[in-house]
Amino acid sequence: SLQAGLAVLLKAERLFHSSYHSQAVHIRPICRVTHQFAELPCGGFTSHLSLVQDASCLAVSWELRQTLTVVFDTFSSGQGKKDWSLFKMFSRTLTDACPLASQSKVYVDISPKNKEKELLEVTPPPASVHEAVVQGDKRTYAVYDLLSPSLFNTSRSLNVQLKWKRPQDSLELPTPILHAQRYVSGYGLQTGEISTLVYNTHPYRAFPVILLETVPWYLRLYVHTLTIITKGKENKPS
Repeated sequence: SLQAGLAVLLKAERLFHSSYHSQAVHIRPICRVTHQFAELPCGGFTSHLSLVQDASCLAVSWELRQTLTVVFDTFSSGQGKKDWSLFKMFSRTLTDACPLASQSKVYVDISPKNKEKELLEVTPPPASVHEAVVQGDKRTYAVYDLLSPSLFNTSRSLNVQLKWKRPQDSLELPTPILHAQRYVSGYGLQTGEISTLVYNTHPYRAFPVILLETVPWYLRLYVHTLTIITKGKENKPS
């Protein structure tokens, strides 16, 4: 249902007019979690129930994971301002959590740039902060738990907003550690080529990369012409 939880933000005219959006469905087999009871000396069973992973993996369950990735170019649409809010991006706010969800959280990256003083102001103030290491860098996230009763006490809706306390010295956005470019050269099915360049700017660390190419329906690709070149040397594709 699109009437509760994070799904209320899925407004078609906003999502499909974004700079990038991707919907995916992931299905994989996983070892089923089995139930285990603690046995008493008298031969009875307690009411204690624990979940144990099946080591032999004799029983298999299927895991379904649906993802939606959206990129908004708020910097250009906001006339050079980096400020944003849920309402500006989705034209909607969050009112409650999905009744069937065991977890429903919103994470906002508030990591300071170049270890400077805090220049970001996120409202409403988050109840908790989560720290994690992403691609070798320490990141700080403001966490909003939609299942927390205190979140909607002051307001009936949650409109997360992020503002800069003062203008930035440079309007240029930092280059991500992993980024890619793609271009088309030549023409026709004989000399036409699609080149994808993937860059890793980390000084010493290597990262695994999964590349998914989406091509138009009218473009015919020949797999036997696929070449992968790393540091000037050709790698055989799998």
